[in-house]
Amino acid sequence: MAQTAATQRSTEQASDKTAIRPFNVNFPETELTELRKRINATKFPERETVTDATQGVQLATIQALARYWATDYDWRKIEAAINALPNFITEIDGLDIHFIRVRLKHENALPLGSNTSLASWGARGRLRSC
Repeated sequence: MAQTAATQRSTEQASDKTAIRPFNVNFPETELTELRKRINATKFPERETVTDATQGVQLATIQALARYWATDYDWRKIEAAINALPNFITEIDGLDIHFIRVRLKHENALPLGSNTSLASWGARGRLRSC
């Protein structure tokens, strides 16, 4: 029995999911607006009863971080920084996996492989290596 065009496209799309495909980060403005609303609507707990971090992160620190994310964080700048790198996506075991592939410039450099814990977002959203 011949496959219909829709079934054939579906099969092709399924097999394409496991292919390595280019990827661009795009934070939709509507979602950023909603995120800012939720951050601004946060109900914070009472201030901690100690002056150190034994009860967790200090309330003032959390409030400052929330204020920064709601008003000062430059999503478009971070989006551009991420998209300046070669981003890709593929499906592994039913999950979309995003990765960045940067070829090493040093002849004897040791590749990092797929260890995603070797980079993190630092203070003020700057990408830094750990």
